[in-house]
Amino acid sequence: MCQRSMKIISLTPGAGGSICGSCLNDNTMAAAMRSEGHDVVLVPLYTPITTDEENMSSAPLFFGGINVYLQQHLSLFRHLPRFLDRVLDSPRLVSSLARLPASHNVDQLADLTLSMVRGEQGHQRKEVQRLVRWMRQDPRPDIIHFSNLLIAGSVREIKRVLSIPVVVTLQGDDVFLDSISEPVRSEIVQEMRQLAREVDHFIVHSQFYGEKMTKYFNIPSDRITQVPLGIDVTDYLPTHHATALPSSVRRIGYLARICPAKGLHLLVDAFIELKQQKNFSDVTLCVAGDLGKADRPYFLAQKQKLDAAKCGSDFLYAGRLNRKEKINFLHRLDLFTVPAPYEEPKGRYVLEALASGIPVVQPDHGVFPELLSRVGGGQLFAAGDKHALSEALVDLLMHPEKRARLAKEGPEGVKTNACARHTAQATIDTYRQVLAS
Repeated sequence: MCQRSMKIISLTPGAGGSICGSCLNDNTMAAAMRSEGHDVVLVPLYTPITTDEENMSSAPLFFGGINVYLQQHLSLFRHLPRFLDRVLDSPRLVSSLARLPASHNVDQLADLTLSMVRGEQGHQRKEVQRLVRWMRQDPRPDIIHFSNLLIAGSVREIKRVLSIPVVVTLQGDDVFLDSISEPVRSEIVQEMRQLAREVDHFIVHSQFYGEKMTKYFNIPSDRITQVPLGIDVTDYLPTHHATALPSSVRRIGYLARICPAKGLHLLVDAFIELKQQKNFSDVTLCVAGDLGKADRPYFLAQKQKLDAAKCGSDFLYAGRLNRKEKINFLHRLDLFTVPAPYEEPKGRYVLEALASGIPVVQPDHGVFPELLSRVGGGQLFAAGDKHALSEALVDLLMHPEKRARLAKEGPEGVKTNACARHTAQATIDTYRQVLAS
């Protein structure tokens, strides 16, 4: 039986002009669901979203970053008339200010975070009411989907006024919360545990993260559904590109945000160890990704290590890449790794490398054991161990037949088990189960 199409409101936080994995995932899902005939309205929060695919967001900006900040610190701005709010919420103004250097001290955002998760009981009450009023549009949405629990403070008011089911994806809330100092962190977590009780259902991208979140937010396991992450593979697959010309060098690649959480320092240490061995004089390290001002000292420290080890000439930083540049970058690699020390809940960058036919080497924690078991195309190393990472890279560089096997597994595994349409359909199925319950 043909099931009717659905109207979905999907809310995703902008990252101030940075490339954000959650933004990319939400944008990809909106496109995939629309291609299946569903009416998906992608709503940006805080700042406009940045994506390397066609931008699916068309709704007004809500909880504009300037307004949210001013309402937190100055009571006058909690009562401004709407025409002045519109000026402060101008996407161009918000985007321009978001690009200014920001403090790296997460604790400075702690009170704002606590207020935001309190929703209508916080200092941003006016913004909650504005969002709920906008949601009372015709036709009425079937379901509302928040990209994470940190942005879902308005759930209580949505349920009270609209009685519409709410789904939340859990994907990294803990990483941000664990960086906040006590006692505010515990206060925020407790508030979010209360908020979680109002949510109808949760989605996670891996079993490991679902189990972690049942404990972290006290969420019963039967209210969490695992929906493995998927990407639009069209541009990545090796069949869509000319065969690469023979190269005189072998390239190890990293494509993610430049920051300690993604583990570039571990890769640099492993690369230096590798270069100190015989047979690897031709190997280069190619790095790309967003580099914010706060992380520049960290990045420069890695370059200094490479220079001190006389490996600086074998290092390339390609900067931030658009979609075409990213795909070209991936297709020139021989191996790929982002050795994140924290337990990554998504791993989109790994799927992109695998779809491109590039074998990956990833830590044996977080989403990666499940992802590689499901898709293939890579191998694991002991998380946080630079020596284990170096040994894994050496093993694959010394065995081209193993690399060739993994290079074939990756694209086939992503096409079969990690396409955007698979994730979109599983998400729609979850919505229907929530509506039927």
